[in-house]
Amino acid sequence: MTHDDLKRLAAMGEGAHLEFKNRVPRPERIAREVIALANTGGGKVLVGVDDDGTVLGLKDAHEEFYALGQALHERILPEIDLGFETVRVSRKREVLVVHVPASLDRPHVLLPDRRPDGTLPKRRAFVRVADQSVEASREAVQIMRAEGRGEGAQFTFGDAERTLLEYLERHERITVREYARMTKAPPWRASKTLVALARAGIVALHPQPGGDDYFTAALGNAA
Repeated sequence: MTHDDLKRLAAMGEGAHLEFKNRVPRPERIAREVIALANTGGGKVLVGVDDDGTVLGLKDAHEEFYALGQALHERILPEIDLGFETVRVSRKREVLVVHVPASLDRPHVLLPDRRPDGTLPKRRAFVRVADQSVEASREAVQIMRAEGRGEGAQFTFGDAERTLLEYLERHERITVREYARMTKAPPWRASKTLVALARAGIVALHPQPGGDDYFTAALGNAA
């Protein structure tokens, strides 16, 4: 990557496939960003670029490169085959570029620090929503796992599915809670049904910050 390439990327601003860091953050933080990108089609992390796109550079990019590689190796499961390069932006400063592939081993999860009492928090997956890395919902994780194993879902398109799509035609979206109320089913069953419908390509999941994900009719499956 050339300096001009880097400036063009920085001018685009952060988004679904691009994250800026003005310096190497704590290991858990950078691992979360990389996980989110790998779980959502891949992308790049530019370390040495401010949130507003200002290219600052790092004084010790090669030293940061080593620390970053170690942190990501220790924090992500399964490991991601990342690419790294440095781009010189001035006589003394460079930007570190982390190339994150679109992973076939989703979901990747964060290996957290132990709590003071010695217990481990749960392993969390993250996804990219616009320019944010957010914790993946249970439904998003289940769909990623099924896709990673190459599992499809066969569905007989019946009255229940048509009723759902008719609802989506009127209201455009539905959450697990709303679907549970509509069908008078417990939330876990509503979640399971919507995940199966997403795997069958009937509905599409849209992750949201805060975990309030919603489903819409998948393209070509409007009632």
